[in-house]
Amino acid sequence: MKAAVVVFPGSNCDRDLATAFRAAGAEVAMVWHKDRTLPEGVDVVGLPGGFSFGDYLRCGAIAARSPVCAAVSDHAARGGYVLGVCNGFQILTETGILPGALMRNAGLKYVCRTVTLQVERTDSAFTRGYAAGQEVRVPIAHHDGNYAASPAELDMLEAEGRVAFRYADNPNGSARQIAGILSANRRVLGMMPHPERAADAALGGTDGAPLFAGLVATLAGQGVPA
Repeated sequence: MKAAVVVFPGSNCDRDLATAFRAAGAEVAMVWHKDRTLPEGVDVVGLPGGFSFGDYLRCGAIAARSPVCAAVSDHAARGGYVLGVCNGFQILTETGILPGALMRNAGLKYVCRTVTLQVERTDSAFTRGYAAGQEVRVPIAHHDGNYAASPAELDMLEAEGRVAFRYADNPNGSARQIAGILSANRRVLGMMPHPERAADAALGGTDGAPLFAGLVATLAGQGVPA
């Protein structure tokens, strides 16, 4: 199973994401944002956290216009898997791969701490390693993590079972406490919390590790969720 982690100017979680993929058993290739194609045989693309292009204009707005993002969009359109974490989630909304937008935190302050999430779905490759309703502890670190969407979009996400994670205490004001959402085919996940920072006991917790383990197991052919 092969993962590609995209690196933008200002990315600061690319190596963390690559390490989490490798620990779960994936082969990892690092891809520069100016590349126009993805490596041959890539199964999943990781868009890491950080501050791509210094968060100018809007978080993720410039990165979404990088040459590699056209290849990422094509990969997703073909049914490929994509994981966008924090800034990566912002990029996924800016490209239109996922609906909604990430706005300034409701408290207008940068928030950096570990939060409790509730697992809403287990019928995706990303969440198959958890139990429905399970609570997990995962770090956040963002200034613009307030998920917003139109009432119709929010109702659609709820009706289609596309909310993957919710905050227990809603640290940023996100609509309906949404922390992560899935694409319609459940092969793209965008989330603001950082599972790659909770995938090694030496770093204080492993609640993020099942996300990578479940994804790698699925893509290695060990049972693909419906």
